Amino acid sequence: MPIVDFWFEFASTYSYVAAMRIEREAAARGVGIRWRPFLLGPIFVAQGWNSSPFNLYPAKGKYMWRDMARLCRDLDLPLKKPPEFPQNSLIAARLALIGAMEGWLVPFAKAVFATEFGEGRDISRPDSLAPILTSLGLDPHSLLTRARTDEGVKSRLRASTEEAQSVGIFGAPSFVTEDNELFWGNDRLEMALDWASGAGTRPI
Repeated sequence: MPIVDFWFEFASTYSYVAAMRIEREAAARGVGIRWRPFLLGPIFVAQGWNSSPFNLYPAKGKYMWRDMARLCRDLDLPLKKPPEFPQNSLIAARLALIGAMEGWLVPFAKAVFATEFGEGRDISRPDSLAPILTSLGLDPHSLLTRARTDEGVKSRLRASTEEAQSVGIFGAPSFVTEDNELFWGNDRLEMALDWASGAGTRPI
């Protein structure tokens, strides 16, 4: 089965949309998905940005939220703008990497996105993340402590972000096929999956 790396950032609105539909679209094409959490902040800094381009360019930000409203309506997804944008996703991303090691990354990631953009809650707060962990039958206290203090987990997240940079990722969501073809944006999900399955591969 071909595999596509799904690079996502919890602070990314379009990663929310992609996360909620990628499994269905991938299964329809016989493609496996490897969920890859990372941080956009260091990548933005390398590009000379100190915030999301949706904040730096207000017209772009206004369009994005309107576009999100249309996409979520069509996909029957709730949408509520969180109190701050972009969110501080550091602890959530570290938890996701623990989840990748322990087998609960996907349900955790989808629940974080739903909490953040479906309910409009602040995912930097432990009282937003703890109920998600509890709902998965996990110990929130020990996991939140580990996410804050475990140097191995911190190193994994740094390495993940550096790997994203090394393959040319500059935004989220991004999809990378096994032949290192990069596709950026929720609207390129189907193209990435078709490329991976062979249906969309064309000589360039």
